[in-house]
Amino acid sequence: MLEHFHWLSFLAAITVLTMSPGVDTILVMRNAAAGGWRLGFLTSLGICMGLFAHATLSALGLSVILLGSASLFTGFKLLGAAYLVYLGVQAIRSAMKPTGMSFNDTKPSKALTGWGSFRQGILSNVLNPKPIIFYMAFLPQFIDPSHSALAQSLFMASLHFVIAMVWQTFLALMVHKARVWLARPRIAQTLDSVTGVLLLGFGAKLALTQR
Repeated sequence: MLEHFHWLSFLAAITVLTMSPGVDTILVMRNAAAGGWRLGFLTSLGICMGLFAHATLSALGLSVILLGSASLFTGFKLLGAAYLVYLGVQAIRSAMKPTGMSFNDTKPSKALTGWGSFRQGILSNVLNPKPIIFYMAFLPQFIDPSHSALAQSLFMASLHFVIAMVWQTFLALMVHKARVWLARPRIAQTLDSVTGVLLLGFGAKLALTQR
């Protein structure tokens, strides 16, 4: 009974974390709006693959070293913040173009490819120290010390992967359904503008994050 409650608590916490609006949500929705649900799906795949990197670092104790070193943490944090700012600037530049978003599935947007979407997703996740902090603080309470910490961390990351992929793919499909509305130049510009400002805000917030 306690074991079932143990896992239900983990699944509930991970689900709430996944559904909370953040950088992941913004990237998936923007890329789905720019090139259809497939680009949103690939962005989500990149984001979720990054979870395994955080789980591995947490289990191997490398994140303890990272979080214990002020210079390493600051450098990693600023690198992640710079990447979010870069994505924000790209979105704002896109908003300045008087064109609507393209949703032709046979001819993906030239500005954003499948590989580019995947790369954005995985970099935005791996370069963000917040998941490392979360995994370091959250996963240990669910790990049985009598078994492999790495195996258990990867298993929990797998559960997180499935939940996040389902939720973010759903968001990508919903955005894709609204493609006719989003194809209007004014709507597309508004979405890019809001996305750009939010990404810049997330970048600034990350840069100011303390250990």
